[in-house]
Amino acid sequence: MLKFVNIGQQNPPKREIDQRKEDFNEIYREFINEKAKEQSSRCSQCGVPFCQVHCPLSNNIPDWLKLTAEGRLEEAYHLAQSTNNMPEVCGRICPQDRLCEGNCVIEQSGHGTVTIGSIEKFITENAWNNGWVKPLEIKEEKKESIGIIGAGPAGLSCAEELRKEGFQITIYDRYDRAGGLLIYGIPNFKLEKFVVQRRTDILNKSGIKFIQNFEVGKDSSLKQLREKHDAILISTGVYKAREVELPGNNLKNIFSAMKFLTASNKKGLGDKVELFENGTLNAEGKNIVVIGGGDTAMDCVRTAVRQNAKSVKCLYRRDKENMPGSAREVANAEEEGVEFVWLTSPKRFIGTNSIESIDVNKIKLGEPDDTGRRKPVILEDSFFNIKADMIIKALGFDPEDIPTLFGEKKLKVTRWGTLKTNFDTLETSIPGVFAAGDIVRGASLVVWAIKDGRDVAKSIMNYLNSIKKKKVA
Repeated sequence: MLKFVNIGQQNPPKREIDQRKEDFNEIYREFINEKAKEQSSRCSQCGVPFCQVHCPLSNNIPDWLKLTAEGRLEEAYHLAQSTNNMPEVCGRICPQDRLCEGNCVIEQSGHGTVTIGSIEKFITENAWNNGWVKPLEIKEEKKESIGIIGAGPAGLSCAEELRKEGFQITIYDRYDRAGGLLIYGIPNFKLEKFVVQRRTDILNKSGIKFIQNFEVGKDSSLKQLREKHDAILISTGVYKAREVELPGNNLKNIFSAMKFLTASNKKGLGDKVELFENGTLNAEGKNIVVIGGGDTAMDCVRTAVRQNAKSVKCLYRRDKENMPGSAREVANAEEEGVEFVWLTSPKRFIGTNSIESIDVNKIKLGEPDDTGRRKPVILEDSFFNIKADMIIKALGFDPEDIPTLFGEKKLKVTRWGTLKTNFDTLETSIPGVFAAGDIVRGASLVVWAIKDGRDVAKSIMNYLNSIKKKKVA
C-alpha cells in the first residue's frame, strides 16, 4: 500500500468519443486485473478514512482496496457486498467525485484520488463472472410476511435484508420490470440494464416474490395489503415532474425528462414504443433544448446526442462551478458535443402548435441564499432566442399524492408532499406501515435509497419482533 507517491492516478480508459456517441453502451472500459491492483495499492490506509466517512453506506473502502491490491478479489467482493446490496450499481452511477473520491485524503494532498468507483465495479464484475454471487441461503423460514410497494433500490435493499432473516417478501410494482429508476430513468451508457436484471433475478431465486404491473389504489388498496401482510413498506420513489409555468407551456413537443428517458430505455430493452417509433420522443434530426443542471439533465442531453439530434443545448441558471450534477457527467457531455448555455433561464416558449423556439433570460449571480449558494437574478431586458424542435424539462421530481393514490387518508405527509415518518424508525402515521427512500427523503441518490432500505429493514424486524413478544406475553 501507500504507493501513491510513485504511482499516479489512472482511471479506466473511456471509449473513443465518436464511437461511444453511436451507441448506448457504457463508456468506461473495465480495469484489467493488474491495473486494478495497482490503483488499489495507492490507498494510504488512513487512520480516519474520509472516503468511508463520506459514503452514505459507510462502505469499508480501505479494506476492500487492500484486499484487491493483494489479489484477494473474492474476499474483497464479500466485504463490499456486506454493506452494500448493489455494489455493481454504485460503482457505476454514484457521483464518487462528490462522495468517496472527492474526500480521499491523497486527493486533498494533491496526488490524485484513488479511483474507488472503478475498482468497486471491477471487484463486482469479477464476482459475477466467477459465480461468487449466489442466491441467499435461508437458515430458518419465518411465517411473517412483508409487502413492499416499489421495486426501486430502497425496496430491493430492504427486501434482501429481510429475506436474509427468513421473512416472506412480496414486492409490488407498477412497472413491467423491477428496478424503478435504475431500469427506466438511467440510460444504458451509465448503467446497462443487464446489471439490474441479474440482481433482481438473484433476489427472485432467493425466494422474494415480484408482482409487476400492480398499482396500489387500483389493483388493491393499501388497507387490503395491510390485511394481507404483517408489515408494509412504501418505497415508491418520486416520479412527478417538477414544472415551470411559462407562456407557451401547452405547445406540443415539450416533455418531462422521465417521459423522454423512459421511451429511450424501453426502446433499448426491445419494447415497442409508439411515440418513439413515430418520431415524437425521438431526438433524431432535431434541435434539442434541455432545461436543468442535475444528473437527470445530463442523462437527457447525452441521450439526445446518441439519438443523432441536430444540436443539443443545456440551459442552466447558474454557472459551471455551481452545477448540482456530477462534474464528471458534465465533462462527458461536453466531450460529446453538448453546448452548455450557462447563467440562463427560460422566459417563454414560442410556436404555433408545436415548439419552434424559446426566449431565454440572462442571469447574474447575486448574494448567497440560506444554503450558501448565490441566488440567480434575472437581468432585465437581456433575453435572447434559441431555436428548438423539442424541449425537455429536467427540473427535478416531486412526490405523487400517495394518500389519495393509495386510498388511505390516514397517511400523513410533510409540507413537501413526502411521507411523514418517525425519524428513528421510519414508521408512518399508520402502525406497521413504513416508508423509505425518495418518498421520504425527496429526490436523492441511489446510494441513499440503499441505505434507507437497509435501515428500514432493521425497524421492520424490530416491529415484528415486538408484536411476537406481546403475543407470547
